Amino acid sequence: MGADSSAPIVHTKALCKQVDSPAGTLRILEDINLRIASGKAAAIVGRSGSGKSTLLSLLAGLDTSSSGEAWLLAQNLSAMTEDQRAALRAGNVGFVFQSFHLLPHLSALENVSLPLELAGDPQAAQQAQRALQQVGLAQRLHHYPNQLSGGEQQRVAIARAFSAGPRLIFADEPTGNLDQKTGHAVIELLFRLNQAHGTTLVMVTHDLALTKHCELVFELEDGRLNA
Repeated sequence: MGADSSAPIVHTKALCKQVDSPAGTLRILEDINLRIASGKAAAIVGRSGSGKSTLLSLLAGLDTSSSGEAWLLAQNLSAMTEDQRAALRAGNVGFVFQSFHLLPHLSALENVSLPLELAGDPQAAQQAQRALQQVGLAQRLHHYPNQLSGGEQQRVAIARAFSAGPRLIFADEPTGNLDQKTGHAVIELLFRLNQAHGTTLVMVTHDLALTKHCELVFELEDGRLNA
């Protein structure tokens, strides 16, 4: 509370990512410089293979850069260990993925409450139930993923992402596995919750129509940001 809302919650300095391949060095990202202020909604767009998901992974500290710096919550991810990056994300960062990433042997309620329990929240079940109610799944608490539609599974994933009250949500193609109508409903829900919770949203998408919801749009082409 009381933080400067204009200060970047995410920013990079000359961020690069390259990997070795049989054909030589493959440059995935080159000289990425961006700033995302707290409370903003940002979209990272570009064609398939442009480096969008790689950039998201670097911004979240799930992967490490080849050179340059990525900063998250005023911490230099490039100077942190994997355990330190995980500790920084815990309670501060939520994720929504294209493939939902729900545990099949756990109910909707258990999928949402598990991260809270692992974090030591004594009110994990109650908090998870409230989160599921917010996404319209009050009648699906005890259903397993295979008993839920794709849209319902993604709503469980969104409830899980918001349940711990994170400062930042990373979403990687959140409508990629959904039909157009369901995807539209999920996006409306995602942005409504994001605004209600006052979080920062960083979303990778190939759907340019989704950028109308975002205050910032970063377009990647061949691993570089278009000016």
